[in-house]
Amino acid sequence: MIKGFIAGLILANGFEWVAHKYILHGVHRKGQPRYSPVPKSMESHWAHHREVRKTQFHDDCYVEGLESWRTRNELMSLAVAAGIASAAFYPFSKGMALAAGYSAVNYFYIHRRAHLEPEWAKRSIPWHYDHHMNSNQDANWCVTKPWFDYILGTRVVSSADLKEANPLGLPLPTQMSKKLTIMIERIFPAKWVEHKPKLGNSAISEKTETTASVA
Repeated sequence: MIKGFIAGLILANGFEWVAHKYILHGVHRKGQPRYSPVPKSMESHWAHHREVRKTQFHDDCYVEGLESWRTRNELMSLAVAAGIASAAFYPFSKGMALAAGYSAVNYFYIHRRAHLEPEWAKRSIPWHYDHHMNSNQDANWCVTKPWFDYILGTRVVSSADLKEANPLGLPLPTQMSKKLTIMIERIFPAKWVEHKPKLGNSAISEKTETTASVA
């Protein structure tokens, strides 16, 4: 049961990554609008992005609750995904089926709280704050934990204060977090936004922290 539950959590995190990238953001098409197999969810999500960019990460749809069509859309999408996954997993792993239901509830709780309490989001899920407020919004696809962003090379950090203590996104003792980060990032390094020097005398000596951006 426990092994199945853990496996279910890992699969749910992978699904977060895939659904966010390909369904909610949609696929780029040259000369055409982005394509999503669920266009209503993509419309809802981009409306969410526009709102968050205007209000420093806050989204009133979570204050409005079920009166907001975007909140209803998110809840319905999570219920459908969790229902299908639970039904598929239950015959051979009750733990995985339980994890599917738990992950959907946890996703909504964390996502809602993040956009009602932006300071909490910065501290607790900085990868999602980066997803919205970073210069590159086509990165940092995970919401609850950054696992698959590290595995697939899409964790793009905008500043040191928005770098999680460890790639698991878990509250661990400081020394354990440091060792875990070193070990994991040898294989799955985070990327950093390239900070280009600004025009002006004070910016000439500004150093670029690192790195590469995600296409």
